[in-house]
Amino acid sequence: MYVIGLTGGIASGKSTVSRILKQLGAAVIDADEIARELAAPQGPLWDAFVKHFGKSVLQADDSLDRRKIGEIVFSDRREKKWIDEVSHPIIKACVEKELANCRHKAMPFVVLDVPLLYEVNWESMADEVWVIYADEATQLQRLMSRDSLNKEVACARIAAQMPLAKKVAMADFVIDNNGMPLAVEKQVLKRWALLEGRG
Repeated sequence: MYVIGLTGGIASGKSTVSRILKQLGAAVIDADEIARELAAPQGPLWDAFVKHFGKSVLQADDSLDRRKIGEIVFSDRREKKWIDEVSHPIIKACVEKELANCRHKAMPFVVLDVPLLYEVNWESMADEVWVIYADEATQLQRLMSRDSLNKEVACARIAAQMPLAKKVAMADFVIDNNGMPLAVEKQVLKRWALLEGRG
């Protein structure tokens, strides 16, 4: 089993690459999706957040208000530290379980889709790491459009992550996602062909 760690900056286009790899037959373990499942009402993350923040972070249907929690995380470093310390070990345990399941099923390729792969030091879980790169202006435009954020908030969210240039320097493979989707797909297919023929 060969594990591709997939990461990048916020709104760099990681989901596009993940989707292409899934279409090529790779199993995809999505850390964000796992986190959402764990944060569903009565889930372990939901329980931890409600105990810490109180019911002010809940919406009318008892689900967590992700926008409100996002505002807290990006405005208070201590609260961000608390969230990281509580959530990362729980998410990692689920990711490791999924990896074990894929190994048991003898999956040839697995994509470990983790936005904060380097920040949480999970890169050792992958055989190679792909970083999806977009320049800051492109990131900013995509983020403002995708999440309906104003420029100040969007800039703060980009600044809160490890600089994308640093991730690029650490990567085994970099995909430039400043251009058209077809250009991204071409880069993915070229690397995929090399991996398939590596044996």
